[in-house]
Amino acid sequence: MQTTVEAKETLSWRDYYELCKPRVVMLMILTSVIGMLLAVPGMVPLDILILGNIGIALCAGSAATVNHLVDRHIDQKMARTFNRPVAQGRVEPQKALIFAAITGLLGLAILLFFINQITAWLTLASLLGYAVVYTLFLKRATPQNIVIGGLAGAAPPLLGWTAVTGSIDPHGLLLVLIIFAWTPPHFWALAVHRKDEYANADIPMLPVTHGERYTKVHILLYTIVLCLVTLLPYLTGMMGWLYLLGAAVLGAGFLYWALVMLLTERETAGMDTFKYSIVYLMALFVIMLLDHYLVTPALVV
Repeated sequence: MQTTVEAKETLSWRDYYELCKPRVVMLMILTSVIGMLLAVPGMVPLDILILGNIGIALCAGSAATVNHLVDRHIDQKMARTFNRPVAQGRVEPQKALIFAAITGLLGLAILLFFINQITAWLTLASLLGYAVVYTLFLKRATPQNIVIGGLAGAAPPLLGWTAVTGSIDPHGLLLVLIIFAWTPPHFWALAVHRKDEYANADIPMLPVTHGERYTKVHILLYTIVLCLVTLLPYLTGMMGWLYLLGAAVLGAGFLYWALVMLLTERETAGMDTFKYSIVYLMALFVIMLLDHYLVTPALVV
């Protein structure tokens, strides 16, 4: 009996953890941490580094939980999301809502009282943008949902930047622009791979409404835009040669996969491109950090 109870408690803990979309939040926090580090020439105060990212992570987890709650009926129709806790009834909708409220309010309180107001309000805007504007309206209203709604998901590096500086800087906005341009080819690659599931769930993703060929062309076009946008940190003097080299190599890889999707019939091309896009973003921001500490200071001197 004791073993059974312990198993249930472990399962419940994991279900609530899954509600927060931990892998997505971890990628967001990576960009937030790097946004903090890029905002200053030296090291970030430890309290801001820890409390700022805890607050941002809690708010991101709250928004993710609302997404689970609102999309529970859609999730039941898709293989990728079928086993989510709310969709399967392991977490009741009311409990999920309470959990979202607690994590969101706690995250905002941490940012408001221990970081600064501008970070708290920007984080709230990002939370509402994803949980309400995107999840409740855009996702079901237009095939451009991910383009418009992507701004909310692009905010973390700016949140990290403002947590340290208390102000919005053009260089921080450049980081937002990079993720904003990255989001459509990243998500549309997955949408092509899961087109039938989105059609079955009656979600107007671009490959469902306009076809795969149209979507693949737009993936290539947005990838070109992304590659051009990633040049801006170098052109504005924010980054040095190491970043430029890394951005060029990573961008060439993204263009390769976009062309594979467009010009071949490889069945796994969509998922391969999606996976590469995640590695691309992580690597790009890590290279930014390396350049910031190894190259850019020498250029300033």
